Amino acid sequence: MTEQPIDQKRAVILLSGGLDSATVVAMAQAEGYTCYTMSFDYGQRHRAELNAAARVARDMGVAEHKVIGLNLNGIGGSALTDSSIDVPEAPSEGIPITYVPARNTVFLSLALGWAEVLNARDIFIGVNAVDYSGYPDCRPEFIESFERMANLATKAGVEGQGFRILAPLQNLSKADIVKAGVGLGVDYSLTVSCYQADDDGRACGKCDSCRLRAEGFKMAGITDPTRYF
Repeated sequence: MTEQPIDQKRAVILLSGGLDSATVVAMAQAEGYTCYTMSFDYGQRHRAELNAAARVARDMGVAEHKVIGLNLNGIGGSALTDSSIDVPEAPSEGIPITYVPARNTVFLSLALGWAEVLNARDIFIGVNAVDYSGYPDCRPEFIESFERMANLATKAGVEGQGFRILAPLQNLSKADIVKAGVGLGVDYSLTVSCYQADDDGRACGKCDSCRLRAEGFKMAGITDPTRYF
């Protein structure tokens, strides 16, 4: 493959197909980035999010949308990747069973590899530390540490062309995220947030992700276009 010239306005964006990552794509585009989106078929039970990610990428006109196949269900340990573990439908204390071991570390590592191939220097991720489920790999400390690692572990970083890991939603409430996305023209009817959405992308309305999304739209005073089964 012919090496791409370095482009300070080319970015790789992790796109799950949910509310947050769709908003991040819109924010990056508003800043003038050419966006390359990456999703993962990692054995998740809510596979409707992959169709949602493709819809969002197409609707927002990204430069390229890539889906990477993984087998995180091979190690299990999460209600999202192990069919023998039920998705909880009530709030719980501590880190919930929907936490997928090392997921964001794996996802960011693959995004880093693609960014280096593209000669992009910015990687966007839609993690949030305000309205979130308690996942350790959504914290600012994790993002800062991964960025340091990225610049130690890559040819580009060693040669002084460092990477940035950008998390523009980090300190926003879910309501703030919804309002920002609506202001940027995001079509949230294309997105799927539910941990156990059916094949048509309809949500359960009971899981933690559904609750956070519904509360965000309610607090923003905006109608949530989510379809429920």
